[in-house]
Amino acid sequence: MLDWALQGLPRRVNLLGVMVSATDYAETTACVVQAARARRPLSVTACAVHALMEGHLDADFAAALNHFDIVAPDGQPVRWAMRWTGQANLSDRVYGPILTLHICAMAAREQWPVFFYGSRLHTLERLVANLTNRFPGLLVAGTQPSRFRETTREEQRADADAIIASGARVAFVGLGCPRQEWWLFHQRKRLPMPAVAVGAAFDFHAGTLAQAPSWMQSAGLEWAFRLAKEPRRLWRRYARLNPLYLACISQQVANPSRFLPRMDISGAERRPCPG
Repeated sequence: MLDWALQGLPRRVNLLGVMVSATDYAETTACVVQAARARRPLSVTACAVHALMEGHLDADFAAALNHFDIVAPDGQPVRWAMRWTGQANLSDRVYGPILTLHICAMAAREQWPVFFYGSRLHTLERLVANLTNRFPGLLVAGTQPSRFRETTREEQRADADAIIASGARVAFVGLGCPRQEWWLFHQRKRLPMPAVAVGAAFDFHAGTLAQAPSWMQSAGLEWAFRLAKEPRRLWRRYARLNPLYLACISQQVANPSRFLPRMDISGAERRPCPG
């Protein structure tokens, strides 16, 4: 088991074999600041039910997540599960789009350039325009849209080299789950800077995708809002994963040692990298 405390990272708790960080916005942002200041790697992802269940169903993905530095509890149901299992009682989740704003505000104050990797070109253009308008001091070192396919090792090295050459001090990754986590897992040692996977934050802040009302977010019903917006794409995911998530968490509540953390990354290292 990795000792995150010795590395100055947030405490982690086991949910369905995935080690989730018991953290908040302030602590996660502080860890990003420290890594950016020291110019050292830091792999961060905002973990909702989708990512947690992908890890539960895929041992290699769980192992990959367990080698991230911070796996923040993005979804309210993830935060609630930490409390239901008696492992942590957090006052709020760490929602990827809001975490993005916290980090951008910090980067603007420090004059640290940021890089955005993923999504489509028009989304990135709108994202940069909106964020630089919201944070006038924000410096954008560069952007790169997704290729929407597997990348070769040469392309992975080229991507990392481009991000490094841009002078970015923080990189945001917006490929969607689980593609963004796989990309960051494979690139985590190449990038001498914090890299943060933030899910749909690019689309939300670009204005190309509507966010659920705050009351739905607080009630853990964001999935229902997104399902209503994209039923053909999302209905199978939610119909399958949501009931299974509740069943599995109930099993862990009844038997805390039911799911053991997965740590062997030998299989994960062989998995293809999206881009």
